[in-house]
Amino acid sequence: MDRHDYTNIPKEKFALARHGEKITDKQLDTKPIGYFRDAFNRFKKNKSSMVAAIIIIFLVLFAFITPFFSDYDVSARDGYYKNLLPKSKVFAFLGWDGCKESTETQAGYDYYNAIGAEIGSSSVKEVKSSFVDEISGIKYYVLDVDTYDKVGFTYVDLDEESYLALQEYQNTTGLQVCYPIPANYKTDYVAVGNAANLWYKLAVEDSGSTGEAASHDADGNPIYEANYLMKKSATSAKYNSLRLILDCDGTTTDDEGNPLYAAYAVKNQTGYRVRVLYSEYYNYINGHYADHLFGTNQHGQDILVCLAYGARLSFLLAFAVSIINFIIGVVYGAIEGYYGGAVDLIMERIVDILNAVPFIVVATLFQLHLAKKVGAVPSLLFAFIMTGWIGIAYRVRTQFYRFKNSEYVLAARTLGAKDRRLIFRHILPNSLGTIITGTILIIPGVIFSESMLTYLGIVNLETSSLTSIGTMLSNGQAYLSTYPHIILFPALFISLLEIAFNLFGNGLRDAFNPSLRGADE
Repeated sequence: MDRHDYTNIPKEKFALARHGEKITDKQLDTKPIGYFRDAFNRFKKNKSSMVAAIIIIFLVLFAFITPFFSDYDVSARDGYYKNLLPKSKVFAFLGWDGCKESTETQAGYDYYNAIGAEIGSSSVKEVKSSFVDEISGIKYYVLDVDTYDKVGFTYVDLDEESYLALQEYQNTTGLQVCYPIPANYKTDYVAVGNAANLWYKLAVEDSGSTGEAASHDADGNPIYEANYLMKKSATSAKYNSLRLILDCDGTTTDDEGNPLYAAYAVKNQTGYRVRVLYSEYYNYINGHYADHLFGTNQHGQDILVCLAYGARLSFLLAFAVSIINFIIGVVYGAIEGYYGGAVDLIMERIVDILNAVPFIVVATLFQLHLAKKVGAVPSLLFAFIMTGWIGIAYRVRTQFYRFKNSEYVLAARTLGAKDRRLIFRHILPNSLGTIITGTILIIPGVIFSESMLTYLGIVNLETSSLTSIGTMLSNGQAYLSTYPHIILFPALFISLLEIAFNLFGNGLRDAFNPSLRGADE
């Protein structure tokens, strides 16, 4: 028999492979994958969408966590520390040191250079260059001025209890906050305003102005004097906490042999006027030195905290609008798509009427009339809800027309399922992918619209304890050329948020509707 001839094999050579065993279907070794799990597995394969999701989570956490760990509050405003540049010890080597480049005349250079000379420092961190203007002949200096240190000394008015508490703080900690009060060249009274920093000898005597340059010695250095307000008697009822100082020539007495004293505080009708080193006084009041990672705005508010509070408001508003619009849109669209006919016709005409009214008109009218009764935020919420659900309703209606005549729906109806069960148990779950994608993408739309309305001044969400991204953008516009950091960080935040949500939405669309991958719905 040929070795390839299998037609005449004896039956004795055949044997059952599993003789005596009961053969059944094998149990599945893998766990079943649900609808959402399957969508998530597809979503993970989209790297750009995963990165976008991580960015969104980071921005949300930033908005809700930052205020709890910050030393500042959105309601805290400081008139001396306005428009401070970003400062960080970690990123100081990258120029994140709070310094601003400034071009000054000789008077300006002398003024900034003298700030802090009493304590052995200067607000001028670097003289980059100097030049003489060919037309005017005036010499200019290009300086790096520390925006934190240029405040220098200032005057504060304290009642007696606060003044004594400040004295006790100095004695306890050993940190000097109060400094002698400089004299005014014109009179024997205390100089006011920025003259708290003016304690060098002026080129023009008796001017008492910060606009005058300092007198310079033979080497070109400013002449610093102990130009303090002096009185012959330490027992004068007008002064408190007088301390003996050296005169300009090193003596401690006047021509008549009486001791010279410098006033650390001047008594007035309400208490005491004290000359303080503001950085130390700030530390005394707040328990920490000023150190603003994103700088401060024109009100002296910390931009980092304002951005977190503004982002929190935007996220809460967007989440609330998305949830409410989802509920209204699903119910409305389901009724339209399921019943069709005259019901769909009437409901669609209502949608057409509402959709014809521009959103900006609705928001403006609500702010003009409704906001006076319920407030700006609820009024804006109503404006978003009035027409925001229409897009979701359209998607749901389209999906119901697609699925309501499917075989599984007809089978369920034949078995006696009621309309409500057919809608919410059979048709709606198969439409969730498109609905969820549309609902999530409402969030960036709401945030962008809110920012646009507040930026244009149509909606005002700024209060003593509240702000928004759009408000920060609007307020920072006037300082774009001088202090761009005020508008930079909120602009970066909203740009990053919009880009991330766009990529995230594309990933959701591809995950829930693989057939639409790469297409625009």
